[in-house]
Amino acid sequence: MKETKHPLTSAQVENYLSQHTEFFHEHLHLLEHMSIPHPSGSAVSLISKQLEIFRHKHQELENQLNDLINIARENDNSLIRMHKLTLALLEASSIDEVIANLEVVFSEYFLTDFVALRIIKKCPDPSMSHLFIEPNSKELLPFLKELTSNTPKCGRPSITQSKVLFGTSALEIKSWAIIPMSFTELDGILAIGSRQKDRFEPNMGNLFLRQISEVIGTRLISLLRKKSDAS
Repeated sequence: MKETKHPLTSAQVENYLSQHTEFFHEHLHLLEHMSIPHPSGSAVSLISKQLEIFRHKHQELENQLNDLINIARENDNSLIRMHKLTLALLEASSIDEVIANLEVVFSEYFLTDFVALRIIKKCPDPSMSHLFIEPNSKELLPFLKELTSNTPKCGRPSITQSKVLFGTSALEIKSWAIIPMSFTELDGILAIGSRQKDRFEPNMGNLFLRQISEVIGTRLISLLRKKSDAS
């Protein structure tokens, strides 16, 4: 028959500690979580104050360690996403395939709902007119601020901006990241949209978005040159 274990009584604990006076020397970490009264009454003893400071510093170090772990984890995730994006771009042999692959990668690895790409250049082929905006087009007016600053921006788009880039899905975009593609010799606009209003917030960093733009822009330049040489 299995023996039932009973919790230790305070008398048993007291008896054990009285026979093992070095116990807390070997298990000092236990003091961190214990509340020990002091005969000084309401006055705070030096030992109690030191213990309080120790606990506080320990908590700070633990929080810093957790922050570093979270940052390292997020960096790992960013590297994986960038790797998948790069592979998807290399696999594309045409601009249409680039768009199709971007939709898959951004959905599966970046957990977003929409992606839009517009190249600011005279369209070389009428069949790709939906991907190009001519430099003097009125459609660029809603994006002058973003294009002038050359800085990725996160937040919520205006209805006018959404309609230009996302058409009939404009009202579904609750937050987005818009990236001017001016970091290579190709000018354009890349927008990543989400149905979640807090997916892209204004205080988000933009270094990773710049890198995304550079990778996509470089691949598009290569494909456009290839198409030009073939025609």
